[in-house]
Amino acid sequence: MGRIIAVTNQKGGVGKTTTCVNLAASLAANRRQVLLIDLDPQGNATVGAGLDRREVDPTVYDVLMGQTSLSAATTTIAECGFDVVPANGDLTAAEVELLSRDRREQHLREALQTRAGKYDYVLIDCPPALNILTLNALVAAHSVLIPIQCEYFALEGLTALLDTIRGVQSSANPALTIDGLLRTMYDARNNLATQVGEQLSAHFATQLYQTLIPRNVRLAEAPSHGIPALAYDRASRGALAYMALATEMERRHRSGSSNPAMPA
Repeated sequence: MGRIIAVTNQKGGVGKTTTCVNLAASLAANRRQVLLIDLDPQGNATVGAGLDRREVDPTVYDVLMGQTSLSAATTTIAECGFDVVPANGDLTAAEVELLSRDRREQHLREALQTRAGKYDYVLIDCPPALNILTLNALVAAHSVLIPIQCEYFALEGLTALLDTIRGVQSSANPALTIDGLLRTMYDARNNLATQVGEQLSAHFATQLYQTLIPRNVRLAEAPSHGIPALAYDRASRGALAYMALATEMERRHRSGSSNPAMPA
């Protein structure tokens, strides 16, 4: 089975979807088979991969409700080099409907069992909330990637997320690990960004990715064209940073350096 990574942070605007789309493209450029699952009702990863969220059918909602298979909901995006299971506003209903179902946190894991083996990497773009959708992602995943912006409130909410991960480890998914923390929208000229980065390094030394994702105009522009930065401007700082992240991630995985332990 391929490696399943939940990309999550309950704080919005930290580059979570940007990371999913561009990391998927970078891993695909390294000749890896990649599936991106959009688990956010906003459907931004769907749009960023070039699909019209108003037109997609079936979606991940149908998969979670058992109305279709993961395979049937998967679309190949040739220009991006990876496959996508899209989402749209219908997914909001799943947050309510799953609560009344048996094994409500297991639906995504069960859907992936017959499909994940086709891929080297499955990336799950989670909503910016610790809800039943995020819980489904954490139960299905092998590890968690946490994008975090180096600003004043960066660490706020991180404790709650780590507590949730510990709760999943102690119950539904004991093998879940921390893939790493990723500093996004980084501006080295900003003293606060440097200070927060140092705090993260001090508290999460073994979990922190060395790759820094910079603030970059090309990263911001690419979604409006429905393509990753690598396809929009492969020489841009943003595209190069995500290629570096893909390389660092694969090196970590080859060395087995995921982190089950977390600071208290």
